[in-house]
Amino acid sequence: MQSVVLPDCEEPLSVPVTSAACIAGGQQAIAISHADSGMNLDITRNLEIWVCVELQKQVFSTDQSSENWLQLVGGMGVGKHDSTGEMCLSHFAYELLSGNLRSFVPNGFFLRVEIVFPFGKELAQRTSNEAFGVVDGLAIIGTQAEAQISASPEQIQKTIEELRSKCAAPNFASSLIFVIGENGFDLALNLGLPHQLILKVGNWLGPLLVAAAESQVKKLLLFGYHGKLVKLAGGIFHTHHHLADGRLEVLTAIAIAEEIPLPLINKIRTAVSVQSALLIVESTDPKLAKNLWNRLAAVVEQRSAAYLSNYGSWSVEIGAALFDRQRQMRWAGPLGSKQLQDFGVACEL
Repeated sequence: MQSVVLPDCEEPLSVPVTSAACIAGGQQAIAISHADSGMNLDITRNLEIWVCVELQKQVFSTDQSSENWLQLVGGMGVGKHDSTGEMCLSHFAYELLSGNLRSFVPNGFFLRVEIVFPFGKELAQRTSNEAFGVVDGLAIIGTQAEAQISASPEQIQKTIEELRSKCAAPNFASSLIFVIGENGFDLALNLGLPHQLILKVGNWLGPLLVAAAESQVKKLLLFGYHGKLVKLAGGIFHTHHHLADGRLEVLTAIAIAEEIPLPLINKIRTAVSVQSALLIVESTDPKLAKNLWNRLAAVVEQRSAAYLSNYGSWSVEIGAALFDRQRQMRWAGPLGSKQLQDFGVACEL
């Protein structure tokens, strides 16, 4: 076991090290551990993690070396940003590594740290990583050391408590933004959506809608990847893939309502994924595709309001905004479009 100090946390975390050894004649060291996600059904459960480190002498001046003491390398299976080729690493992960390694690096030296996920590239093919511009493997995008089980009752309770805390703040103005997952959270901040209004949510969207209404939220924006929010348009308000899918069926039904030509509807119905269906329609008729996906966002708004009405009489304006695999805000329902404008987010819908 190795004790690790966490950023902004007083209690250290014990990390099990499966094996460790010196290699390359003692010039390098390698250690292997595994991701521990408890009962989480995420594909990273028991993910094998290799880290290879090497202490090297700096060729810069003393002043420069103090600022460049850590070199992080994304090895095999670690995701990279498609646009830059840089390793996809969150600020939290960087802080975690730098905070625990700095004391081992003397002045005039730097530490090269290569992270390897031996099966990362294969596992990434079962994710939506490419939808967020991440290629070649799994991204290191966590914001905390302990795994959040997005489909667990414990996680929904934690999220509801955070929601209530936001709504109880003295400056709360009855508006809130639900973003789904880490990538949605990152994109929301990059677009300029107010940080204090953003709540990162998991798969329990139904109970969270009710909790928001009970906490006097009057305007709620659902912000997410189109492949996730499409489930809400079908009345599926627990969105974990182990529970339900039906995305292509929902999209097909909306295409029928939009009076899309039958041959194109059949292509949507038989597409291998929602993203493939989008590309099929866009390549045929971009304007038709835009209308279809804006209609989808509008249906998300309608079905969310209908879901909420089953549990009480609240006046909540629920908007929906969807982004694509290039991390571009592309579509919104009528209420979502208005809310984005109110937040000062400039996007062509």
